[in-house]
Amino acid sequence: MAIDMLIDSYGRRLTNLRISVTQRCNLNCLYCHREGEKSIGDEMSPDEIARIATIASSLGMNKLKITGGEPLVRGDLVEIVSKCANKFEEISMTTNGTLLADYSGDLKSAGLNRVNVSLDTLDHEKYKRITGSDVLGDVIEGIEKAISVGLTPLKINMVVMKGINENEIEEMIRFSRKVGGILQLIELETQKEKINEGFYADHHCDLAPIESYLESKAQRIILRSLHNRKKYYLPEEVEVVRPMHNSNFCANCHRLRVTSNGRLKPCLLSEDGSVDVLSAIRKNASEAELIDLFKIAVSARKPYWG
Repeated sequence: MAIDMLIDSYGRRLTNLRISVTQRCNLNCLYCHREGEKSIGDEMSPDEIARIATIASSLGMNKLKITGGEPLVRGDLVEIVSKCANKFEEISMTTNGTLLADYSGDLKSAGLNRVNVSLDTLDHEKYKRITGSDVLGDVIEGIEKAISVGLTPLKINMVVMKGINENEIEEMIRFSRKVGGILQLIELETQKEKINEGFYADHHCDLAPIESYLESKAQRIILRSLHNRKKYYLPEEVEVVRPMHNSNFCANCHRLRVTSNGRLKPCLLSEDGSVDVLSAIRKNASEAELIDLFKIAVSARKPYWG
């Protein structure tokens, strides 16, 4: 029984908790936003992560996503998943997939339900350009292994980038159908003050024409509650994530983030309102005190694209 529900001042109920367990990664992707973290501090222990997850669950949050960096560079990730199991309706993980083949079975046994795998191209040279390493074969092996042990539905996250991979969408749809995954097309994003500079300015790709194409081909379209994202059935499932300048996306955000150094972060793109929960845990804060910290973080939430 939930003690209370977390509802922000815009009427959005918080149902999804996204915990970064590390900032370390074995790749160096061109567009990485580091889950909105600006600095690296102490990583939380499995027990500390589980304590945060338990408080979130008691407040009615029913989905947990484990992220990084790359979560699988932590040798204790299976333990983390095990300690968080049975607290949520679903536990999922985002990963670059390079180590997924080795850990899929153990993660499934520990209580992980499904995974999102980052894969932007099937071209070896492009993959190396985007990530810094040509380990494409390992990623594909990881996807196949994860699906074989039941970490499904598996989503393939493709960040669409102008001049790099925007011409590969049809190929990625075919690949997703072949392996039994769901393709998720993701808009390149950045903060408001950086839209005219750097990698974003050079490679941002407007997904509106792509959505129009998918709509013309779709046999069925559904609208998800999270961010009001559309999912297209071609009959292959293709989902589109368009956060930039999208007030509708923000209006339907039900997510609270936890940084790898234990701060509750109301929004990926904003530093406003983050709350240090890890220090409180390490000072043996009570359950009531930790609940109050969650409520303070939620009270600071406001739509980034208002």
